[in-house]
Parts: sequence; structure tokens; C-alpha cells
Amino acid sequence: MNNIVSMAWVKEQIGAPDVVIADCRFVLGKPEAGREAYEASHIPGAVYLDLEKDLSAPVDEHGGRHPLPDIFDLTVALSRAGIGNETKVVAYDDQGGAMASRLWWLLKYLGHEQVYVMDEGFDAWTHAGYPVTDEVIEPAPVKFLAVVEHSMLVEMDQVQELLGKEGVTLIDSREAPRYRGEAEPIDRAAGHIPGAINRFWKDGLSASGSWKDGAEQAERFSDLDKNRDIIVYCGSGVTATPNVIALQEAGFTNVKLYAGSWSDWISYSENPVATGDEKKA
Repeated sequence: MNNIVSMAWVKEQIGAPDVVIADCRFVLGKPEAGREAYEASHIPGAVYLDLEKDLSAPVDEHGGRHPLPDIFDLTVALSRAGIGNETKVVAYDDQGGAMASRLWWLLKYLGHEQVYVMDEGFDAWTHAGYPVTDEVIEPAPVKFLAVVEHSMLVEMDQVQELLGKEGVTLIDSREAPRYRGEAEPIDRAAGHIPGAINRFWKDGLSASGSWKDGAEQAERFSDLDKNRDIIVYCGSGVTATPNVIALQEAGFTNVKLYAGSWSDWISYSENPVATGDEKKA
């Protein structure tokens, strides 16, 4: 099975004892909006996982705007949500898959294979007339044991060491104006990590909001060498994760996430900043 599953497939899983559907809706700058939307209406049986309370650690001097959660804290949150090592997990949001992809990546990072992102998202689900409810369930806690896949992650000092090295491609997943340093509405400095190329994460979606298939994703990244290590980042490590999925769908296997991303990079005053376009992939 691919990483992306259809709404029809998800509908068939409602009530299945080995499946947890996770609502990951979240609005940056409005931290309660996602939970409020969940409590008003969600896929029947879905649990809610909060980007900042469950899927991130508290913000500190370094680590970016959405630091990776402590492994123990994350396993507690997953266990409380009814997610065990054998559970199939389907994540959804209404932000094009960005928040759902964060949960997908975290579970993969913890060694959990059976995790998927629902295509199109909750708005499309409701427009299609699929069932919704406001009933909030309390799942029975189960044990989740993490087997951390360290090879999926790079830290800031590793990115520093790799700058300018052959055999590595650094991908910035933000919108082009932010990448080029022409605009920065969120972080305190504009620009990108030197040597990074730009692949806006939303270009992995079609005009209708559905995920492009593997062949279309491969076309997006056709100029990249699959033998090189790929490091993906964004502003805070969240919207980079849809690009990680897209690269996997395109057949890339050496893909790592710089989880702290741009907001972590610029928290170190000695780190260089580039602006404009980088021409070489």
C-alpha cells in the first residue's frame, strides 16, 4: 500500500478494531482552532492529536518553532490515543496533508510502518457526504514501544558539516518568496540555507487538492539524483514532511528530515544565510 489512501478506503475502516483514525487539524496562530473543529465535527471514531501539544516539544532557544517531541512523551500520547505497534493509523487534516504528514513522519521515525495519510482531507470528506460526528471517544490505552529510526533525521550540526559537499541535495519546502528571502511572515530572518534548492510542498498536490501519484511526483523531482542523500526542511519541520512522502512516492530512498528546519538554523547566529535562487540541484 502507498503512503496515501483514499477517502473511500478510510470510510471502510471506520470501526475496525485494528485501525485508529487521527484528526490532525491545526491552525498556526490559532492553537485551539483545530481541537475546536474536531469537537464540532470529525470522522466517526477519530481521535485528536494536537500539533503543538502532542506532536511537538515546547519551544526553546534552539530546535525551531515545532521541536520534535520527547520520545517518551510522544509514546504516551500515542498510547493514550489507542495507537499500538500493530495498529493501522490513518491521519487526516484540512491543510493539504501537512499536519497529517507530521504524524506520518513521527510514526515512521518511531519504527511504525502501518501509517497513512488520507487523500484530499476533511473538507473533501464532508463535501463528498461521508459520515461525520461530534461524538468524542475515549480510546482504551495500549502500549506503544518505539524503535527509533535515527537515519531518518539530521541535526543542525550535520547540515552545517554537509554544506557544499558532493552527494547531498538540500530541499527547502517553503513558498518561493520565503525561500528567496523576499518575504518572511513568520521567522525573524529571511532567506534559505546556502545550497538549498526550492520545491514548494504544495506542488505535490493537484489543482483539486488531491495528492499527485508516484509518476507525477517523480516528474517534480526528475532533475534530482536518486543516489544522493536528500535532506528536506521547511520553516519548522512540519510542511517538509509532505515532501518526504512525495519523494518516497517518487522512488527516492535516501531521504532525511532536518526537523528543526529554518527556524532552528537561524537560531544560531553563526549560520550563513543565502537569498535568491540556487540554480544547481
